[in-house]
Amino acid sequence: MLAVASFSLSWAGGLMTNTNYHIAFDRMFARGATYQIDAAYSNPAGLAWTHEGWQLSFNWQSPHQNRDITTTFPLIQAMYGESTHKFHGKATAPFVPALFAVYKHDNWAISSMIGIVGSGGFVEYKEGVPMFNVLLGSMFASNGITPDQYKLDSQMKGKQYIYGGQLNFTYRFHENFSAAVGLRANYYDGYYQGHVIADQHPLFGELAKLQLDVDQKGWGFTPIVSVDYHNGPLTLGAKYEFRTKLDIPNTTNELTAGMGTGLVTYLGQTDAGKMVLQKIDAELGNKMKPYMDGEKTRYDMPSLLAVAAQYEFTPKLRAALEYHFFDDKHAKMSNDRQEKLKGGTHEVLAGIEYDINDMFTISAGGQRTDYGLSDEYQTNTSFACDSYSVGLGGAINLNKNLRLNVSYFCSIYSDYDVKTDNYLGTGTAGTDTYSRTNNVFGVGIDYKF
Repeated sequence: MLAVASFSLSWAGGLMTNTNYHIAFDRMFARGATYQIDAAYSNPAGLAWTHEGWQLSFNWQSPHQNRDITTTFPLIQAMYGESTHKFHGKATAPFVPALFAVYKHDNWAISSMIGIVGSGGFVEYKEGVPMFNVLLGSMFASNGITPDQYKLDSQMKGKQYIYGGQLNFTYRFHENFSAAVGLRANYYDGYYQGHVIADQHPLFGELAKLQLDVDQKGWGFTPIVSVDYHNGPLTLGAKYEFRTKLDIPNTTNELTAGMGTGLVTYLGQTDAGKMVLQKIDAELGNKMKPYMDGEKTRYDMPSLLAVAAQYEFTPKLRAALEYHFFDDKHAKMSNDRQEKLKGGTHEVLAGIEYDINDMFTISAGGQRTDYGLSDEYQTNTSFACDSYSVGLGGAINLNKNLRLNVSYFCSIYSDYDVKTDNYLGTGTAGTDTYSRTNNVFGVGIDYKF
C-alpha cells in the first residue's frame, strides 16, 4: 500500500542526471565541443583552447514543472465525482545556482564546476497520488464502505537534490589534441513526506492512517575523462562520465500504517474479515521495510557518453551537434527497477549561435530525449516522458571582460499511458496517464581577466 520509489525531478538530461548548468546550454543546448568557460562541465578537454588566464561564471536558473497523473478507474467517479481525475503535481526549484572557474596557462588548464548535478527540486501532490488513494478506496469498497461514508485526506511531497563539485585537469599534448581527467563529488539530499488518512466514518471513526517522513543523505564519486580535437573552425569533443554509486541510508522520522481500531474489531468478527486483515498486515510489512530507519536505497547516476562537433562557418556564426547516451540499464535503482527499462537514454542536441556585433550574441537550440521506458518502469512517484526541448537567448558583452547571458527553454513532453486489466491489484481495468510540462528561465554572468 505504501510504495514511494523516487520523486525524480530531473529537468534536462537523463533519468537521474542534469546537463544544464550554464546559461549557454539553455540558449543553445549543444555545448559538448565548446571551449568557453562552460566547458568545465561539458567539454573539459576543450579548455586547452580557452582564454589565457582566469575565468569565472555565476549562473542562476528557475525551472518550473507540472507532473500530472490522470487516472481512469470506475471508483474515481464515486471518489471525485468525475470519470477521470487529474492528480496535479507541482515541482519547483526557484533558485538553482551553478559556479564555474577556469585558469589556463600555455598548454594546461585547471577548472571546476559546482552545481545541482542530479534531480533538483521539490514536488508536491496536494491530493496525494492514485496508488494510495484509489487502492485504499478499493479496499474499503470491497468491504462495503463507500467513498461517501468517510473523508479522505491525502498528500505526498518530496525533495531530491544531488549537489556536485567537479575538478578537472586539462593538458594539450599536440597542436590539435588535448585531454582532461576529472573527479566529481556528489552529495544526495532528499526526503519523502506524506500521509493518507481516511476518517469520520459514522460507525468506525478512523478507518486507516498512513504517515511517512524519511530523510535521505549520502555521497558518491564520478571519474570523468574527455578528449578534444581543435583545428581552425572545427572542434570535436568527447566525454565519458563513469557510473556513480549512490547507496543512500534512511533517517526515518515517522513511519506508521494501520487500520482504525473500530474497523479492525469489525473485520475481526468473521473468518473472511480476519483474512482481509492478515493480507493488509502482510502487504504493509513488505511496503514499509524499504523506509525503515537505516535501510538503504540505490540512486545510481548512470555512466554518460557525450560526443559533439562544432563548426565556425564565419567568425560570427557557429553551429554544433551533440549526442548523449546514459546507460540507465546498468545504474542500480531501488528494487533493481532499472531492469524494467527497455534500454538507456538517447539524446540528440543541436544549436546555432550568431554574433550580431561585438556586443550582442543570439542563439537557439533543440534537444530530443528518448528514454527506454516501459509500463512496468513507470510509477506514480517516479515517472518519465520522452520530450523535445527548445531554447533561445542571448549574451551581452558589457565590456571586454564581462558578459551577461539570458535564456529561456521549455520541454514538450509526450504523454505516457499505462493501461492494465488489474489496476493496483484490484482485478478491475484502469489507466494512468502521465504528463509533464517544463519551463526554465536563466541568467548568468561570465568574467575573465
